[in-house]
Amino acid sequence: MTIALYDVPLEQIDGVHTSLRRYQGKVLLIVNVASKCGLTPQYAGLEKLYQDRYPRGFEVLGFPANDFRGQEPGSNAAIREFCSTSYDVHFPLFAKISVRGAEQHPLYRQLIAAQPAALGGASVRKRLQAHGMEPGDATEVLWNFEKFLVGRSGEVVGRFAPDIAPEDPRLQAAIDAELEKA
Repeated sequence: MTIALYDVPLEQIDGVHTSLRRYQGKVLLIVNVASKCGLTPQYAGLEKLYQDRYPRGFEVLGFPANDFRGQEPGSNAAIREFCSTSYDVHFPLFAKISVRGAEQHPLYRQLIAAQPAALGGASVRKRLQAHGMEPGDATEVLWNFEKFLVGRSGEVVGRFAPDIAPEDPRLQAAIDAELEKA
C-alpha cells in the first residue's frame, strides 16, 4: 500500500513527529539542504522566497541530508542553530534524512516517482565529473539543494536541479503559477 504524500511520517528538526498534512492546500517547495556545501548560500534565496510568498499560501520545507560527500554532518540541533544564526531561516526544517540510496526516506521515494526528471542539472553534472564523481541515475537526487514543487492539490508539479537557484525566473514563475491556482 502506498502512503499518500501528505501522510508520510516525518520528524521536525526539534524531534516532533508530524506529516505534510498540516501543509495541505498550500504550495510547497521541498528542498534537501546541507550546511557545508558550495550551494549553502541558497538558504538566503530560499528564505526570501518563503518570506515573499508565505502570505499567499507558500511554504519552503527544508530536509537536511548528508548524502553528498558528508556536507551535512551535524546533529539536528547543530543544523537548526546554523540555519538560524547564519541565514536567519524561518521556514520549517525537518530532521536529517537520506534522499538517495538504500536508506532513502519514503517522502523522497514518492517525490521522485511523481517527478522523475529535474529541470537543469547539466552544470552540476559537469562539475561532479570534473571532480572524479560520477553522478547517479538521472532520476536520483543529483546533489544538495534539489527542489520539488508541490501544488495545492498535493501533486508534484515540478522538480528543479540544484543549479536552479531560488532566484531563477523559471522556478519563481512555476511557484507563482501554482499560487495563482485556487
